[in-house]
Amino acid sequence: MNLASDLKKIVTGDVHDDNAALERAKRDASLLEVRPQVVVAVRNADDVKALVQYASEHEGVNLTARSGATGMDGGALGESIIVDFNAYMTRVGEVDEAHAIVEPGCLYRNFEPETLKYNRIMPSYPASREICTVGGMVANNSGGEKTLVYGKTEDYLNHLKVVLADGNEYYIYPMGRDELEQKKAQDNFEGQVYRDMHQLIEDNYDAIKAAKPNVSKNSAGYYLWNVWDRDTGIFDFTQLFVGSQGTLGLITEINFKLVEPLPESQMLIMYIDDMSKVGDIVQTVLKHKPATFESYDDKTLKLALRFAFEFVKRLGFQNIFTLIVNGIPEALSIMRHGLPQLVLQVTFDGHDKAELKSQAQACAADLEQFSPRYMEVIRSPREADEYWLVRRESFNLLRHKVQGKKTAPFIDDIVVNPGHLPEFLPRLGRLLDEYSDYMIHNIAGHIGNGNFHIIPLMDFTDAEARNKIPEIAKRTYDLVLEYGGSTTGEHNDGLVRTPFVRQMYGDDVYALFEQTKNIFDPKGIFNPRKKVGATIDYMVEHIKKENV
Repeated sequence: MNLASDLKKIVTGDVHDDNAALERAKRDASLLEVRPQVVVAVRNADDVKALVQYASEHEGVNLTARSGATGMDGGALGESIIVDFNAYMTRVGEVDEAHAIVEPGCLYRNFEPETLKYNRIMPSYPASREICTVGGMVANNSGGEKTLVYGKTEDYLNHLKVVLADGNEYYIYPMGRDELEQKKAQDNFEGQVYRDMHQLIEDNYDAIKAAKPNVSKNSAGYYLWNVWDRDTGIFDFTQLFVGSQGTLGLITEINFKLVEPLPESQMLIMYIDDMSKVGDIVQTVLKHKPATFESYDDKTLKLALRFAFEFVKRLGFQNIFTLIVNGIPEALSIMRHGLPQLVLQVTFDGHDKAELKSQAQACAADLEQFSPRYMEVIRSPREADEYWLVRRESFNLLRHKVQGKKTAPFIDDIVVNPGHLPEFLPRLGRLLDEYSDYMIHNIAGHIGNGNFHIIPLMDFTDAEARNKIPEIAKRTYDLVLEYGGSTTGEHNDGLVRTPFVRQMYGDDVYALFEQTKNIFDPKGIFNPRKKVGATIDYMVEHIKKENV
């Protein structure tokens, strides 16, 4: 079988099996490398259907969806056919004030201008909003800094079009009992899927509902608890496909709900040294309903000081006088007391700037009881930009400026309930510090959700460092799960975290995930080793061995 030759006969898109294309496709933003056999840039849903039909008829052939490839978990890596949606399936369709229809390969940065024509956005964009695609956002159930107010991608799906394992395209959406019964009565593959999935969830209803992690953000496993609600009678497969990483079928069209963006913002900054107060501080801030609540540690701030010139360049040299003046109180605090253990960054969004300032001041007044080292209601948008730059860009600077090490995201998205942070964060810091001979790390994240991003830098040419990765991962996830958390809040499982899904949910629920995969994908053609079926050995085997 000549795979590329066969595929050229059945698709209208581009088929690549040259070395350059396969080298590009063997990497995403993860620490892994998996070289495929061929890359197919699909032009339309008919191409997708043809690929699914071909894979179902040829043993050993499987399909891995890929768009922006900005994921850090290896979800877009596969050994067989890479299905590239980002080349052609990028069209934005119907848009109005309530919804927008778009193909999965469209970059978010190209999608948002179309919705802004109606003063609307799809607000669950991640930090990679300039380079990620909307299909990846659905596949990973993305969230970001606005999650406190707006939730995650799962909250913004009206319907999806998907190609299932029989090679046909289907329309999935929330349906009532009568429609569900009609679907189950169909004598075809779709009917079988509805029958089997409804039965699986009904038979295990209480166990499935109890399996939902007690955190505000989760992208681990299949979201079986969101599919069927006995009380409302709503059955919704969009809630199963979101976050499923192309393991159940391939998405060909997305219908998003939209919201009106809030035009004004006010920031509050707080430095703290006493980590025992973090939980109470977080709960106090959340009572004031912030739009975002971010944090970064002393290592991140140290990085900002180390590369201060780079930050000034990014903000613009014309602003340097303002930066110096605005930074004097913070600088004096650091000179007198050293770096704070944690910087907390709170923003309030709305329509009235004066009301937002009052809201921030009321929050600050409540926080005085915790005796913060330094606290300020930020005076100008430019000053707020300084803090956002540290929060958003410190990782990129670390990645590009530290010599001999590259990003190694494998514990990059942990979540615990914020009430556990006073105990959890010091324990996490001590654990990671044990491996300082092998990696550099800093901790930043969405503290309002208890969601932290730790992306170590490591030397991939060092075999000893590579071999430490599974040990560090297991110990970190053991700690997270000890506090009832999730291994991933928004980045998803992929090849990196799927080996820990069973540990997180237990054997019984993991078995339900396996059954779900088998119902939708009986021949195993969709993105193998993601969500179920991965091993730590496979992950370790495919860690990069060069600093590329």
